[in-house]
Amino acid sequence: MPPQISIIGIEGMPEAKPGDDIAAQIVDAARNQGTPIEGGDVLVVTQKIVSKTEGRVISIEDIEPSPLAISITEGHRRDPRHTELILRESRRIVRMDRGVIISETYHGFNCANAGIDASNIPGEGTVALLPVDPDASARGIRESVKRLAGVDVAVVISDTFGRPWRSAAVNVAIGVAGINPLLSYVGQEDSHGNMMYTTVINIADELAATAELVTGKVLGVPVAVIRGFAYEPMEDASNQALIRDPDKDLFR
Repeated sequence: MPPQISIIGIEGMPEAKPGDDIAAQIVDAARNQGTPIEGGDVLVVTQKIVSKTEGRVISIEDIEPSPLAISITEGHRRDPRHTELILRESRRIVRMDRGVIISETYHGFNCANAGIDASNIPGEGTVALLPVDPDASARGIRESVKRLAGVDVAVVISDTFGRPWRSAAVNVAIGVAGINPLLSYVGQEDSHGNMMYTTVINIADELAATAELVTGKVLGVPVAVIRGFAYEPMEDASNQALIRDPDKDLFR
């Protein structure tokens, strides 16, 4: 058989609420639709439901904008209280221009608006912040799935980021568990005998992007199962492996 994988969207999950057991909802919904979780599956879980269950959805009504947030927002459509949250969730501001804020979060992610947005959030004036520790979130889901379904899986927490030089956005991994997020070809020869010296593939981001093909943004499908992908298990996996070292970042 030629190499192949399958992508299965998990439907029928309820609207996530603080304190919900995401793993139990995934296992139940997957079983109910006739595609129970299997050993070796990669579960790609969208950030938004993780943030919802972890209480990271905030009403901007409770936020007092600082003078800096007000001045940054002046002339643009974003609410200055939203801008204040961006500043609070940022380790540093990378670039600001025409109302767009690119910042580095406390996780080390460089993204627009510190990853804060209001899409797929019930209620006017509410926004979702990134999980405090996406790796811990992924580990918790993985451990619960193993307990409930009796199988080992890998878990990727995904979110949508823009990228330098490329139009539009793509899903990337912000949290990982049970999987080596990088695949290194360094030291191997290609089919023509050429030695590879620098090629390392970010498979966690590739899995996150693949899952978005079935989860989408308006489909109400918050989790995807990627089946048939032969990944390297890793117990101490971390999203920090996906962040370029500052001394190697030519655009920092």
